[in-house]
Order: sequence, then structure tokens, then C-alpha cells
Amino acid sequence: MLFPKKVKFRKWHTGRQNAKKLAVAVDTRGVKLSFGSYGLKALVYGRLSSNEIEAARKAIAKYATKSGKIWTRIFPDRPFTQKPPEVKLGKGKGEPMGFVAPVKAGRILFEIDGVDDKVAIEALKSAGTKISVKTKIVSRNMM
Repeated sequence: MLFPKKVKFRKWHTGRQNAKKLAVAVDTRGVKLSFGSYGLKALVYGRLSSNEIEAARKAIAKYATKSGKIWTRIFPDRPFTQKPPEVKLGKGKGEPMGFVAPVKAGRILFEIDGVDDKVAIEALKSAGTKISVKTKIVSRNMM
């Protein structure tokens, strides 16, 4: 599971935004393939937990044999808190439960290279099912 070695603040502000603004939010960084020949691109905004990222990475690694190389282009560095069940309101903010990676539309999540085209597409399709945001497979030929 991915998480930062050290954080400056244990708890972040919730960072609420208008849902309409988030629906049209488009990323400007990390939107092009930089390393591999195929990539998995997010189409909508979402927060990916470290468990989701790890599950997708394992799904890709299953297809990428010794010759294949995988790049993970996102990192969960945002802590989220949660209160225990059946606790009344008030009494402060909950304890940190884990880390998430906020992802806007257009962001490349994973890249793969060194494997056959069909294998790469199958690997990324498998990884896309593990993630809670809509994704699409992009390649250098398409861009």
C-alpha cells in the first residue's frame, strides 16, 4: 500500500467544492504519455485510495512479464479522516484512516511499455476495472 513516509499535517481540510465545478475540472499536468507507449487516462474527477491504486498496479503487473515496465503516475498523499461508527456529532474531527490521490479528468494514471499491444491493452483494461473513476486507454499512436 502506498502512503507518504512523513507528512507535515496529519489532517487536511475537507476541501469541499461545488460538484458542478468538479465535474468539468480538467487537469493540466500529467496529461500526456511520458514514459510508456500505452496509458490509462482518467475521464472524470475522483479520489483514488491507496488500495485501489495498489490493486490496479497488481493487475497490470500480472500481464507485464519480465520484459514489461510499468509506471504509476499518481501518488496518494492526501489524508482522509473518518469517525468511528455510532459516534454522535461534535467531539472533533475523526482520526486519519488512510490516504487518497485526487485525480482530475485527463490525468494519466498508469503507463506500460515493453509488452505486445494486445497484452498492454488487456492489462490496462483489467486495471481500469479496479479503479472507481471512468478511464480510457490511450497510446502514442492515438495522441
